[in-house]
Amino acid sequence: MTPAPAATASANTNIALIKYWGKADESLTIPTASSLSLTLGGTRTTTTVSFDDGADGADAVTINGAAPGGTARARVTRFLDLVRARAGLTAAASVVSSSVVPLAAGLASSAAGFAALAAAASRAAGMDLDDRALSRLARRGSGSAARSVFGGLVLWNAGVDDATSYAEPVETAGAVGAGLDPAMVVIVLCEGRKTIGSTEAMRATMRTSPLYPAWVEAGREDLRSALAAVRERDLPRLGEVVEANALGMHAAMIASRPSIMYWLPRTIEALHAVRAVREEGLPAWATIDAGPNVKVLTRGADADAVAAALRDRLPGAAVSVRRPGGGVRIEDTP
Repeated sequence: MTPAPAATASANTNIALIKYWGKADESLTIPTASSLSLTLGGTRTTTTVSFDDGADGADAVTINGAAPGGTARARVTRFLDLVRARAGLTAAASVVSSSVVPLAAGLASSAAGFAALAAAASRAAGMDLDDRALSRLARRGSGSAARSVFGGLVLWNAGVDDATSYAEPVETAGAVGAGLDPAMVVIVLCEGRKTIGSTEAMRATMRTSPLYPAWVEAGREDLRSALAAVRERDLPRLGEVVEANALGMHAAMIASRPSIMYWLPRTIEALHAVRAVREEGLPAWATIDAGPNVKVLTRGADADAVAAALRDRLPGAAVSVRRPGGGVRIEDTP
């Protein structure tokens, strides 16, 4: 393949409504169960890639103005190696990426990052991938990146191998922005890095938590219920299963030996605040990924009111409203 001079792509984060936690095949990033997510607008990571051999023949990586080291750099380099192998290239790459969301804080920064990297790197390498192939490629960088290729509600089919594990948009007959009208209120309680990475935490949960097998089995029924709620445009039914699925995942982590605890005291405070808002009549259901921050599924028409009520109860927390966003986008190269 003939590489392009450079390519720039962007992708939004996504928040899992029905969670993926645990890999059946780590080398291919095949999850133990399928998942459902909502891509959020205004959360883009933008990445430019060129295969130009750089100044010293090594990959040059810049993220948010700094050169990452250790695991972060190794993940990018491994992913570039995968792209080079598929495209028949040997040249080193230059990667410049910027994100508007905090990194490694449970806000799906890696999902947006690797979806954007997959699109930019494959395009720069001369590859022309359709959305499904791009989703499969992005999955190899970060599992949840498979979902950020698409906008709105997205289903990641777990599959059993590389060919069958991919994401696809959920056909909702206008549910996004119409009957179902989902939105997210994001409560950022801490922007610090996670105390334990997701991959390591998944391994430990699968290996040591007595609750993990039951959570995976319950999650299959959760996904069926969630998809039925989407089809029927039943937000309360969707919210109930979303909150239960997330709390079950964290229960399995907490039951690991030693326990894996991402929550802070303010996380519990936020969960109680969400419940209080709901009891007062506003649609609000909590979900939490691998980090301390809380996201709240709500109806778009009520999102501002939910956010205001949560700000009143959680002084000092950064509370913002996120509407459904689009998928990967190829940008004009600067």
